[in-house]
Amino acid sequence: MRLKGIILLSLSAALVIIGTHLTMTQGITFSYPVFMFAVALLFWYKYLKTKWAEQDEQSSQGQEGKKKRK
Repeated sequence: MRLKGIILLSLSAALVIIGTHLTMTQGITFSYPVFMFAVALLFWYKYLKTKWAEQDEQSSQGQEGKKKRK
């Protein structure tokens, strides 16, 4: 896992914990934006993970093509 992925997952987990605390102390109305931001970070992580997998696949295919040519 890359550093950016670790940071995104850590931030989203922290925001879920903060949102849970806000829900218990102040209600769902105040914690809703925090939860939505956590979900947005999770979606961003999923997008980056898919993009990284495609890049790794393309780079491995490129290396296999070079090996076959030689």
